[in-house]
Amino acid sequence: MNDPSVPGPPAVDPLIALRPWEAPEVTSWGRLPMNAVGRRSGVLPLDGDWRFQLLSAPDAPVGGAWTTAQVPGAWTLQGTSDLPQYTNVAMPFAEFPPHSPAANPTGVYEREVDVPADWAGRRIVLQVGAAESVLLVHVDGRPAGISKDSHLAAEFDLTALVRPGARATVRLTVVKWSDASHLEDQDQWWHGGITRSVLLYATDPLHLADVTVRAAYSGELRVDCLVRDTGGALPEGWYLTGDLDGQPLAQDAEFDRANAEDERVSDFLGEARLLAGVADVRTWNAETPELYGLTVRLHRRDGTVADTSRHRIGFRDVEVVGRDLLVNGERVFIRGVNRHDFHPLTGRTVSYEDMRADLVLLKRFGFNAVRTAHYPNDPALYDLADELGLYVVDEADIESHDHAHEIADDPRYLNAFVDRVSRMALRDKNHPSVIVWSLGNESDYGANHDAAAGWLRRHDPTRPLQYEGAAKLGWADPDVASDIACPMYASLEDCLAHALSGKQTKPLIQCEYSHAMGNSNGTLADHWAAIEATPGLQGGFIWEFWDHGILQRVSDGRPVGRGGAGLYDNGVAAPGHRWAYGGDFGESIHDGAFIADGVVFPDRTPKPAMYEHREISAPLRIECFRHEGIVLGNHQHFRGLDWLAGEWRLDLADGTTLTAPAVLPNLCPGETAAVPLPFEVPRDGGEAWLTLRVTVAEDQPWAPRGTVVCVPQVRLRGPAVAEVPPVEGRIEVDGEGLLVHPLLTAAPTLSLWRAPTDNDELGGMARRWRSWGLDTLVRKALSVSEDSGRVTVEAEYAGTTGVVRHRQVLTPVEGGVRVEEEAELPEAFDDVARVGTVFETVAGLDLLDWFGQGPWESYPDRSAGAPVGHHSVPVEELFTPYLRPQESGGRHGVRRFTLSAPDATGLAVALDEPRQISVTRYHAEDLASAGHHDELVPRPGCVVHIDAAHRGLGTASCGPDTSPSYLVAPGVHRWSWTLRAL
Repeated sequence: MNDPSVPGPPAVDPLIALRPWEAPEVTSWGRLPMNAVGRRSGVLPLDGDWRFQLLSAPDAPVGGAWTTAQVPGAWTLQGTSDLPQYTNVAMPFAEFPPHSPAANPTGVYEREVDVPADWAGRRIVLQVGAAESVLLVHVDGRPAGISKDSHLAAEFDLTALVRPGARATVRLTVVKWSDASHLEDQDQWWHGGITRSVLLYATDPLHLADVTVRAAYSGELRVDCLVRDTGGALPEGWYLTGDLDGQPLAQDAEFDRANAEDERVSDFLGEARLLAGVADVRTWNAETPELYGLTVRLHRRDGTVADTSRHRIGFRDVEVVGRDLLVNGERVFIRGVNRHDFHPLTGRTVSYEDMRADLVLLKRFGFNAVRTAHYPNDPALYDLADELGLYVVDEADIESHDHAHEIADDPRYLNAFVDRVSRMALRDKNHPSVIVWSLGNESDYGANHDAAAGWLRRHDPTRPLQYEGAAKLGWADPDVASDIACPMYASLEDCLAHALSGKQTKPLIQCEYSHAMGNSNGTLADHWAAIEATPGLQGGFIWEFWDHGILQRVSDGRPVGRGGAGLYDNGVAAPGHRWAYGGDFGESIHDGAFIADGVVFPDRTPKPAMYEHREISAPLRIECFRHEGIVLGNHQHFRGLDWLAGEWRLDLADGTTLTAPAVLPNLCPGETAAVPLPFEVPRDGGEAWLTLRVTVAEDQPWAPRGTVVCVPQVRLRGPAVAEVPPVEGRIEVDGEGLLVHPLLTAAPTLSLWRAPTDNDELGGMARRWRSWGLDTLVRKALSVSEDSGRVTVEAEYAGTTGVVRHRQVLTPVEGGVRVEEEAELPEAFDDVARVGTVFETVAGLDLLDWFGQGPWESYPDRSAGAPVGHHSVPVEELFTPYLRPQESGGRHGVRRFTLSAPDATGLAVALDEPRQISVTRYHAEDLASAGHHDELVPRPGCVVHIDAAHRGLGTASCGPDTSPSYLVAPGVHRWSWTLRAL
C-alpha cells in the first residue's frame, strides 16, 4: 500500500504534460551524463518485487488495484494482458514517426526505499539499468527525470529529493511505445518493462565524473579523469593517485601545467591525467586476454580519499591499415556471431551466470568475436569478454528499419542518434574487448549518422567504426561513416570479386552472414576456405546466436516466465510446453519463426552447425598427409600450442579403432611441422581415417582440462572395391512390384521431396517443388520381370508437371537383397530436394550404428564438422528439434549402417558409395504439416532415407542459397544398396 503520509503527485504531472513519448527532440531530462567510472561502493540494490499497475496509456490515471512485478523483468512475461510480440521489419503499430498508438501499455512501478542514515552529506544517485522504452522518474510525487534508450542505464541525482535516514517512495513509469520505438525496430521480441537492475548509490560530493583509459600495445598507459563537485566549483587542493597492480602511476605534470595556463579552464572543470609505462607488458588479445588491475583515487586536500574507481584493463591497439583490420599489429580473422540479450523465461533480463555461459559456449566452439546486435548489451557482457577473450563490435541502439529513409535525415531525431552513440561509447570505452564501434543497424544512411560518427571520431580516435548502411555507393566508397566494409548476406562470389577487383579500400568483414534459421548454415566451410585464402576478406558475424523461442504453456498460450526452469532439456520443451515464435501469442502483425535463427536452441543447446564452426575455426589443423607423415599447422594469431593436448585415433573400415597419445610440436602462430604417423596402417582393409582429437591441456577460464577444441582428420587410404555376388534365391514383391520384407512395413520407393527447411520455404524452393507435385508423386508400375531370381521393376512417378522414370533391380545376395536403382529426372525438375529411396521399418529398431560422418547431423554443404568414423546413436536422438519442424537428422557420407533392437536383431544396409541418409520417426509430410514439435506424433518404426543426391541447405531464408555444386540436377541418377537381416 502507499504510505498516506507521502504527498501524491501534483494535479498535472509536468512529465506527463510534456508527452515525452512523442517528442524525439527530448532524449532525457534530469539524467546524468554517461560515464565509465566503474563499480561503486555504497550501493543499495532495489531489485525484487515492486508494486505494479499496467495502464492502458501513459496519461491514464493511476488508482486501480496494485499487483506486484519483479524487477528486473519484462511485464510481458509476468502474467499481464500485454504479451510479447515479434516483428522483424514492420512496426507493430500503424502510426508514423514520431507518433505512438493511443493504446499504449504503460507500467507504473512503485516501492518505498529506506535511505541509509550514514549517507547524510553525500551525493545520492538512482540508477535504472534499462527500461523499454521511455522512463519517467518520480520521488515522493516530485519529478526527478526522463530517459530514453531501452538498452543503456539512466542515472538521476536524487540528493535534493530524498532525506538520509528517512523513507522515500520511488515511482518508475515506463511507457512502452514512443518516438524512440521507431529507433528500436530491431529483429526481436517487443517487450515492456524494467529489464536490468535498479539501485541507489552514494558518493562524496567531490567525485569522479568519468575515467578514460588508453592502454596501448607498447605498454604506455594514460588515464584521463573528470572530477566534479555537487556544490559547483571544485575545492582547492584536490588531486589524483593511481596504481596498476600495485605499481603507482605518475601525475602528468605537463598536462596539469597546460590546464592551469589555459584561460578557458574554469573552476568547474576538473581534469587530471595519470601516466605509466609498463615494461615487458602482457598484451590483450582474444587468444591471450591479459588483464591488469587499475585503481584511481580522488583525494581531498588533506589526503583523504573522496572517491575510488577500479577497472580491469588490457593493453592493445586496434587500427585499420589499407584492407586490414589489425589487432596489436596482426591481421586477425573475425570469427563472429551476432548476439541479443535473451533468455527463454525472462526475455532481455539475463543474469551474469547466463551471460558467462553464453560466452563460454562461444569460445568452446571457436568464436572469437561478438556483435552486440543491435544495441549495447548488459554491462557484464563486456567484463566477461575482457576476461574470456572475445572481440566486440559494440552497436548503438539504433534501428529504424520500417521508416529508415525518413528518420536518417530527420533533424528531430538528430539528438537521439548522437545521444545513443555517445552514451554507448562513454560507457564502454575502457573495455579492451571493444575493438569497433557500430552506429547501429538497418537505418538507411543520412546526416544523423554522420553527426554521430563525427562525435565518435573526436571522442575516441583509437578505434575504427562501422555502419553497414553507409555503403550506398559501394563497399569501396571512402567518404562514408564506416572504416570497414561490413555488408550483410553478401554472396561469396561478390565478396571474392570485390577483393580481387583492385578497387577495395578497406577490410571486408560481413556484419551478418550465414543466416542460422532452422536447418541452415550451408556452405559455411566454403566461405571460410575463401576468406582464409583471399587478402581483403577477414571474416564476419553469423546471424545469430539464439533461437529466440519463449517457453509457452500449450494449455493457455501464456509465457511460462521465471517459474519454468527445468521445463526444457537438449533443445526440447517439456510435454505441455513449446517454444513460441511470432504469432503464438495472438499477434496479428508478426514475422513467424524468423525469430528462430540462431546457432543454439533457446536453452543454449548447440545446433549441429556449431560443430561445423568449431572445425573450420580450429587452432590446430592437419594440413596434409605426405611422405609417411602428417603436417600440422598452428592457425592462431598470437598463441603457441602449449595449451593444447592431443590424441590420435585411427578408424578402419572393418570396424577397428586404434588410439594413441599425440605429442604436439611447439609451433608459433602460422608455423607448420611434420610429425610421423602414429600407427602402422594395415596394407588392406579398405578405408583408413586418421583423426587428431585436440583438447584443452590445462584448465582455461572458458574450458576445463579435456574439453574438445577440434577434431581435424585426414584420409590415409581410400575404399576397397567389394563385390557382393548374387546367390540363388527368390525376391518377393507385391502386385505393384514393391519389395516385401519381414523387417519393412513400407517398401522402398523413390523420394524427391523433403520436409521444407526454413531456407527452402523462404527461398522459394518449396513453392516450386509443390508446384511440380514432388510432395504428392503418384507411382505407377509399368512392368515387373524376373530373370534367374533377379526382379526388375519399371515404374514412373508422376508429378503435376513432369514424370520421373524409375527402375529397381532386386537381386538376392547372401542374407538379403541388393537394390540397384536408376531415376531419370526430366529437365523441368532442375533443382529438387533429393533423389533417393525411402522405406519404413518395423517397430523396435531403436539404435543406429554407422560408418561415415558424425556423430551429429550433417549435410552435403555442412559436413566439415562431422568426422568420418564409427558412430552409434539412439534413433530418438538422431532427430534435430528445430523450432519449426523440417528436414533434419541427416548424416552425410555414410558407407554402411545397422538398425538394431536391444536383442541385437535388426537390419544392416551397405551402400555402394558414401551417401546421405536419415533415420527418424517421421514422414516428410508429418514434419511439413506441423508448426511446432508438440504437434508431432512419432511413428512406431523408423523412416529411412538413402539418397543418391541431396540438395545443400544454403542460407536462403536471409542471404545466398547454396552453391550450384550442391544442387540436385535433372538427368539420370544411379545408386545401389544392400539390405540384410542381422
